Amino acid sequence: MKNKFNLLISLILISAFILTACGGGSGSTATGEVTFWHAYGTGSAEEVALTAILEQAKEDMPNVTINVLQVPFNDIYNKYRTDVASGGGPDMFIAPNDSLGDDARAGLLADITELANGKLGDYGALAVDGMSVEGKLYGIPESLKAVALWYNKDLVATPPATTDELKALMEAGTPVSLSYGCYHHYGFFGSFGGKVFDDSWKVVADQGGVADAMSYLNDLYQISVANGWPKNDGDGLAPFTEGNMAIITNGNWAMGDYRKALGDKLGVAPLPAGPGGAATPLLGVDGFYFNPNSTNLESALEVALYLTGKDAQTAMMNEAGHVPANTTVEVTDPLIQGLLDAFETAYVRPQVPQLGNYWSNFCGTDQVFEAGVPAADWVAEATTNANK
Repeated sequence: MKNKFNLLISLILISAFILTACGGGSGSTATGEVTFWHAYGTGSAEEVALTAILEQAKEDMPNVTINVLQVPFNDIYNKYRTDVASGGGPDMFIAPNDSLGDDARAGLLADITELANGKLGDYGALAVDGMSVEGKLYGIPESLKAVALWYNKDLVATPPATTDELKALMEAGTPVSLSYGCYHHYGFFGSFGGKVFDDSWKVVADQGGVADAMSYLNDLYQISVANGWPKNDGDGLAPFTEGNMAIITNGNWAMGDYRKALGDKLGVAPLPAGPGGAATPLLGVDGFYFNPNSTNLESALEVALYLTGKDAQTAMMNEAGHVPANTTVEVTDPLIQGLLDAFETAYVRPQVPQLGNYWSNFCGTDQVFEAGVPAADWVAEATTNANK
């Protein structure tokens, strides 16, 4: 009962905030019914904030009924694909762009390029790019996600801005929990001037930079092993939140846990730049996608634009920690601003089939970190295999 009461109070407070911000009706032209799926956990900050926004939408969009279904994240993609393939499914759903390219090529998403023409001026270019495949738009961007460097201000006053500074900190014994893995450490390739793909999506990782980055990461990995420090985000969570780690690398989906534990002691910064330039972490974009079977696509698009508008995005930012795709949102949280700064040099996750060549050939990093294979040899072999 206490939890239900607290949830009710949260909904009331967030609804009051949104109502004050919106100031009443919006002159919406959306009509009929729009079915919307999401995968936010029950009682999570995301679900509470979204529920309040949808309550406000009833007043701002009085002629449309938004039917909401919560689907577990592990099921939402398969359920959507199965239902759409059989002629059904929701009008729209929200999810990361992990499978955008595959779903677009399979005809499971509606091309909204013409429908949304002229309506995305308030959204960042990287965010719009993250909703696009081969020049066509398939979604309305909602929030941004990428790996950044999180630090405890009590343990390190100034975060390392360069790869040399990070290595020196670790060599001096400052406890650091780096996530060594083909997704989490991708950004370090840019720090050493490396690229995985060329403009035609051929793998060119053996042409310099990537091997240097892997050699550098191996140096850090051996320091981590020697000190018994965690080597992935899962193992590093407790030590960092308990104040035993000065630094951890992870995506902003972990911000809620970090902030809850550390409060004002929590800071965030970009992954360190290196001799080759700024870090280039893979940038993911969450967004609203549309069903080609929908008979109310225009109203669904208007609902998505409402849910990614300034007021809704402000609520999702303040209440759920989302990094807004809408550039008109006034950012007052230094952590959110820090993430936006960290994402400026990010590499938008490419929506091409060739990305699979990276995952299938460059994730066996134990060969370098554990087996001692020289980084240059490992990168050369992985590149050859990827291009077969």
